[in-house]
Amino acid sequence: MVYIVLGVLYESYIHPLTILSGLPSACLGALLTLYLFKGELNIYSFVGLIILVGIVKKNAIMQIDFALAAERNGATSSEEAIYQGCVIRFRPIMMTTAAAILGSIPVALGWGAGGEARRPLGLTVIGGLLVSQIMTLYLTPVVYTYMAKVTNRRQQRRGLIVPQPEVAPGFSD
Repeated sequence: MVYIVLGVLYESYIHPLTILSGLPSACLGALLTLYLFKGELNIYSFVGLIILVGIVKKNAIMQIDFALAAERNGATSSEEAIYQGCVIRFRPIMMTTAAAILGSIPVALGWGAGGEARRPLGLTVIGGLLVSQIMTLYLTPVVYTYMAKVTNRRQQRRGLIVPQPEVAPGFSD
């Protein structure tokens, strides 16, 4: 369902895959954290996975949205656009992640009445965000660049764009 909504939003089949590319690492981190801390896979951990999907997807959207806007506005390549998107959006992404992790610490520690039951929710969010944050900052730009090259090749085959000669950085006509 998320893929369909993102496909409609970006009017593309490719960019939703780029955005969703960070989700497997988030799920892996969440499940690994539950395993290491002997947490249970229950309804609370599934709620944590849903929260995790939302946060990780939002972080990737922040990068991809900026890169697409820069690329569509003109004179930047897809590599330069995603690089600028990563540099400029780094602080908001880190602030969102830090707020979610710090807010989940009391839940992960099991504080409060009935806190032991909600502990898997906090563990899921914290572990998933830590692993996905490391992976997303490196993985999303790579997937975006690769998908942009695939899209350009498909458009060249259809005759929609004229191929541009590769120019080494720092050299121009």
